Amino acid sequence: MTLVRGDIGGYDFNRMVVLFSMMDGATVIPCAISAAAMDDLEHVSRTAADQRERQFVRLRDRIEQCASRKFLAGEFEGNPQALFCAASIFAHRSSRPDSKRNAAACPA
Repeated sequence: MTLVRGDIGGYDFNRMVVLFSMMDGATVIPCAISAAAMDDLEHVSRTAADQRERQFVRLRDRIEQCASRKFLAGEFEGNPQALFCAASIFAHRSSRPDSKRNAAACPA
């Protein structure tokens, strides 16, 4: 099943990530992307913290496509299980014990 868009949780200043969610049917998949990854996607450096949510909205389609590809490929890491895209996008999925460990980057 393909993930579908969820909510934007906002910018976490301590972790320097934008939190968002995606849905796998009725299951909420908490996700995040680092500030550095978004800057890389936009080819800018050091976007102001108060602009991070706007930046996420501009890049949202690309970010979610990457997360969906990783999810469908079962490319999870860590404990709890996490999915990484460009080493900076992740979605926690502890109910997926058969996951693979693969940190290949998603093409942007």
